Amino acid sequence: MNNRSSSRPHRYKSGRPNRYTNYSSLNHRPKQSSRRIDPQRFVNTATVTEEIIPFIPQHQFSDFGLMPALQQTLIQRGYTMPTPIQDEAILPALAGRDTIGLANTGTGKTAAFVLPIIQRLKTIASGQIALIIAPTRELALQINDEFRYFAGGLGLYSTLCVGGANMNRQISQLTRKPQAIIGTPGRLKDLNSQGVLKLNQVGILVLDEVDRMLDMGFINDIRYLVSKLPAARQSLCFSATIPPQISALLNEMLTNPVTVSVKTSETSDHVQQDIIRATSKEEKVTILQDLLRQNDFEKVLIFGRTKWGVHRLAENLTKQGIPAEAIHGNKSQPQRQRALQIFKDGKVGVLVATDVAARGLDIPLVSHVINFDQPDNYDDYIHRIGRTGRAGNQGKALTFVT
Repeated sequence: MNNRSSSRPHRYKSGRPNRYTNYSSLNHRPKQSSRRIDPQRFVNTATVTEEIIPFIPQHQFSDFGLMPALQQTLIQRGYTMPTPIQDEAILPALAGRDTIGLANTGTGKTAAFVLPIIQRLKTIASGQIALIIAPTRELALQINDEFRYFAGGLGLYSTLCVGGANMNRQISQLTRKPQAIIGTPGRLKDLNSQGVLKLNQVGILVLDEVDRMLDMGFINDIRYLVSKLPAARQSLCFSATIPPQISALLNEMLTNPVTVSVKTSETSDHVQQDIIRATSKEEKVTILQDLLRQNDFEKVLIFGRTKWGVHRLAENLTKQGIPAEAIHGNKSQPQRQRALQIFKDGKVGVLVATDVAARGLDIPLVSHVINFDQPDNYDDYIHRIGRTGRAGNQGKALTFVT
């Protein structure tokens, strides 16, 4: 990493297979991992930047007819040309159409629904409420930050309702009648069951990362919440994939939806993917420390399988002079927010996480994603490595194979 010495000797001679060698460069077939994923799927060469055909949007943000205050905020933030999902989803959402948006992670989905929601709440849907449901606390927090940024000065307010945070404070905020309620399924259901979250005024529903909500077992909570909403509403659903159960749910809850698909490939074209062979957990730790001391490992997100393992790995790295933070389910929401913020701000260069962080986090300029423990399935792998190589930047993903 940048603040560490790069003077250590090169331990492996070029031209000889070593533990950093890509399986695809060897003449023999690799041994199958004990996991369900073939290690070859963790190997992929990133597209060279010069060979990428630039996306040419059909619109500019100025073409969407957004109110002047929103347009000014977009200019201040440097938004001029929309991403593919924004280019295709904003207009039907502004028109009040039910919309399904399919796009890879890290492609600007949040702005694709936040901007239309703000516009409609200030014009057509005045007096109504927007309910935005996300699978994780971190994603809900990110959406809330985006909403507050774009709605600044417009007299629109939001409340964040997630687990791990003070429920009494959330109840107090709900009594102030916010125009946007953003939260996770479990906490929203609890608040509704207690009678403090009224859903009869919801005019706009957003399900973000809806396939992840299925993976996390929230499908029944989602059905419960949807059953409490007015039939006359606008529904926006964004996801990377639409599994059969989600497809059935969408068929029930959407009316004549517009489907926008800008999904390109299973994994980002901008992510160089490779594997690292190790014979034991101890060797994995040694290799990991060696890697993190290299200058190009500037901002590294490491994924582990268990809460305890993640916590212990972060402590071990810190003791070895490699400052690291950890986020996992046993940490309170303020603790998780603090760890994420100091990682975003560059105060530490390493964040170790369970899959709670794999979806939706918008962390700028993550140089590497390292799978210290392999994910349970390939979809989780895709979402993990989607934290790097964002916004057209090059990224690298490494996966340990034992």
